Amino acid sequence: MITLIEIAYMAAAVLFIFGLKMLSKPTTAVRGNLLSALGMFLAIAATLLDKQIISFEWIIVGVLIGAVIGGIAALRVPMTSMPGFVAFFNGTGGLASLLVGWSDYHVRFTGSGYGPLDTDTFVLLLATFLAILIGGVTFSGSMIAYAKLEEKMNSKPLLFKGQQAVNALILIGIVSLCILFILFPNAGVLYALFLLGIVLALILGVLVTIPIGGADMPVVISLLNSYSGMAACAAGFVLGNTVLIVAGSLVGASGIILTSIMCKAMNRSLINVLFSGFGASAGSVSASAQKGDAKSLTPEDAYFVLEAASSVVFVPGYGMAVAQAQHAVKELGDLLQKNGAEVKYAIHPVAGRMPGHMNVLLAEANVPYEQLVEMDDINPIIDTVDVCIVIGANDVVNPAAREDEKSPIYGMPIINVDMARCCFVIKRSMASGFAGIDNPLFFKENTRMVFGDAKAVITALVNEFKSS
Repeated sequence: MITLIEIAYMAAAVLFIFGLKMLSKPTTAVRGNLLSALGMFLAIAATLLDKQIISFEWIIVGVLIGAVIGGIAALRVPMTSMPGFVAFFNGTGGLASLLVGWSDYHVRFTGSGYGPLDTDTFVLLLATFLAILIGGVTFSGSMIAYAKLEEKMNSKPLLFKGQQAVNALILIGIVSLCILFILFPNAGVLYALFLLGIVLALILGVLVTIPIGGADMPVVISLLNSYSGMAACAAGFVLGNTVLIVAGSLVGASGIILTSIMCKAMNRSLINVLFSGFGASAGSVSASAQKGDAKSLTPEDAYFVLEAASSVVFVPGYGMAVAQAQHAVKELGDLLQKNGAEVKYAIHPVAGRMPGHMNVLLAEANVPYEQLVEMDDINPIIDTVDVCIVIGANDVVNPAAREDEKSPIYGMPIINVDMARCCFVIKRSMASGFAGIDNPLFFKENTRMVFGDAKAVITALVNEFKSS
């Protein structure tokens, strides 16, 4: 007979699925987030009731501490720090799964131990080891990603001789420990080896993340998010909790799908990401980037071009996030529309430093969803656009991806802003982007550099329109 607990679990799973579906569109994302939160509330409440908790004191303390940390983070963490914060949260999810696996093994090992190696016991032992393995890799890898994104450590790829061989040896060691653990779970000496497996998992997480450059972190965050889901799924098997298995599977599967999409957007192989080949190549200087002289405009001069434009496309990047210029961009877009121009916002899949970074910023500024266009939709018509305004983007508009076979990003799909009739690039300087690759776009005949802080430049343009 189906119990109320099982009904609550099924309702929670349905809410997770519908919430995840609604998160795919900015117009329904807020409601999707609320539905998912309601599902998690149902799952937690049902679990607490099902397990017949005798004492709730420590649970209440944990809830209060988590609520305070979450509330402060939501209010105080700026959007520029959100990619690092997402990486940090991924890591805490991995750590939670690791601790669940460790705790369950410790309780069973010091208690009645494990029974004969039947199917149920095998699944439990394998899930326990996977929880600590994937959880450990997720935790330490996410902390490295967080440190790179927050520039607490050098964001460039960190390589050393024999790196892949060391990673392979550590992975072989972990697999060997897993086999011993499954075959002899009650052997006293294996508890020490189990702890060694935790240490190796943490080391492996560091080693597979340090070779990846900071500019490639959107893909890494997506992959680590998938890892955290798989670790939660394994923890669900350890605890015998159906809803945790479902939730972990959803996060793991959606993370892998998103990772695959983003790899395609950067012309990379998912295998390279999984085996730390992503972003590890050293940058080269594009020969074409050194030809010609960059031409600059003041915001006042740029205004006269925009005032006559019939179509304008904004291409935002991380520089917009740093300057917190999204509201000023929205205001300029509205003024251009009132002036008779068609306005769009072209979003590259890996613009910014986390999946959907630019979408979140523009949604915060209430940019209509209908004005957001993807790379594949804008490129076929970009030669008809009067003005492309590149705001703090670099690698995602770098023509070297098409023109220079020696460039590390050669073959990467980009937004072809250099094919527009005119291109304004708003940057503080001529410095290369986060990936450290020179950009020949700056020297194109139809490109004009507008130097300065993105928010200050856009605000100056807004003022020119208002005063005209």
